[in-house]
Amino acid sequence: MDFSSINGLSYSNAQAAANAGTANALTNSLNKISSDSSEEELKGILKDFESYFVEQVLKEMKETFIDEDEDEDQTMAQYKDMYMDMAIEKVADVVVDQIGETYTQQLYEQMKRNYNIE
Repeated sequence: MDFSSINGLSYSNAQAAANAGTANALTNSLNKISSDSSEEELKGILKDFESYFVEQVLKEMKETFIDEDEDEDQTMAQYKDMYMDMAIEKVADVVVDQIGETYTQQLYEQMKRNYNIE
């Protein structure tokens, strides 16, 4: 039984909307930074930004290197895409936690200077 027609929004459309929502949320967070922002708040926002950036790079790499199987069931393909996106999100978080500290620190120092955060 194919349930994909129940909701007119396909997974790819839903994923595009989710990516746009995440990007907008990050933009809103960055727009809230001011000289009154705490160091922890700034570091948290920058870590989220860096994780999102790494996630987008990994997704583009996946699209480049993984061929899609045209004979695959559409519902199964959507589940696979959803799983891959969640896995990529987790990998991006791990990458940022383990090796992204230098970049996060550089962003932090630059934002601290730009917003005169003590």
